[in-house]
Amino acid sequence: MRIVEVTGEIANMPHSSVNNIDNGEGAKLPRRDWILMPMLGLLTICLVALSVNSIASRMYSASQSTVYSCLTENDQLVAAWGIPNTICMQKDFETELSEYRFNSCGHRAGMECGPKPPGTFRIVVIGSSVAFGMSVPREKSFAGLLPAELSSRVGRRIEIYNVAMINGFPCSVALHLDEAFAAQPDMILWALTSPDIGHSSVDDSYTAPPSIAKLGISARMQYRVTRLLAASNVQQAIITAWDLHRDQWVTRLWKTPSGILLNHLLYASQRQYMKSFLMSSDGESGFLKMDPSDKWRDNLLHFDRDVAQITSRTRAAGVPLVATYLPSRGQATMISMNEWPTGYDPYELDHELRSIITSYGGIYLDVLPSFRNVHDLQADYYAVEGHPNARGHAIFATLLAERLTSGSVPALTVAAQPQVESKESR
Repeated sequence: MRIVEVTGEIANMPHSSVNNIDNGEGAKLPRRDWILMPMLGLLTICLVALSVNSIASRMYSASQSTVYSCLTENDQLVAAWGIPNTICMQKDFETELSEYRFNSCGHRAGMECGPKPPGTFRIVVIGSSVAFGMSVPREKSFAGLLPAELSSRVGRRIEIYNVAMINGFPCSVALHLDEAFAAQPDMILWALTSPDIGHSSVDDSYTAPPSIAKLGISARMQYRVTRLLAASNVQQAIITAWDLHRDQWVTRLWKTPSGILLNHLLYASQRQYMKSFLMSSDGESGFLKMDPSDKWRDNLLHFDRDVAQITSRTRAAGVPLVATYLPSRGQATMISMNEWPTGYDPYELDHELRSIITSYGGIYLDVLPSFRNVHDLQADYYAVEGHPNARGHAIFATLLAERLTSGSVPALTVAAQPQVESKESR
């Protein structure tokens, strides 16, 4: 009965009143709801963000100590160098805890500096952070793994003495060759990476400090002004200024537990990561272009000059110089997928380096094509930190051992099987 009465009341209401009911004008939200609902939404976002950060912090942790406590930078024209007889520990959010132990000569060599043992073939490694073994324990770096790989192949004792250093770019290598010669090398192995070419001896004569954020305001301003003055024109200066600020904020975002977790989720796909990498600045991915920018062309010219100086000194010392090129994460992804966009070629820089090194009488080991046989090579690098991880270094060691013993270096040609094996086979 009540339903009929209500229906009748609505039927007797004016037409305009019925329209008001249909339009919902009689059901306006109270003013407090317009305040509470956004606040509830904001609170929900904050709770989700805090939860994600809590989970990420449990997954990714970092040490308070860093390797830079064991480095000295007494000259802005050269890279940081190890303080003799010091030990530092470092763990970034996604890396493993690594010890950095420097001998009395300031080298992360895994042995004391001094004369080599009789009957030992000693290889001295030079280069920058990858050759140094950044972000991995020394024994897991390719320099730590390579002696056993080579010794088992050639049947003689092989020793590696590592003088590589963080930011040990070509101009710095040229200045520190005396330290390499002092180790009495039978061969010098130069492990090159794209940052080595990107930091030319002219444009980057002022080497950036290990962490700009740790410097005072005036020191940071001096660094930025120096970079801007190094630009060749106004357009390049604007680009440089933008890159400095963008890289600073992006680095701060990514190098947090939440940023690390997000990066791993977003770029788990090789294809997605490659697209993102190619959208980065010219300084990071420009070396992959078949028609590189003028800046990268200049970098190669400056590298050519450094190589001329280095090979001249190694030749005078009677020590063979063997160089190789190890890929960055983005480049390795391209090669592993065996596909890349038009206008790019992951092997272009490798060809250029081979031409330069061999033109001055050096030996070049081309290991890049071998990476095509490595599945999901992207996973062999730290996603945000960028350096190869322990598995990546193990791959480097295996490929380098194969190339070093393939006949390119006569002293490391694979030896005949030991006589003891032939006796046992009888």
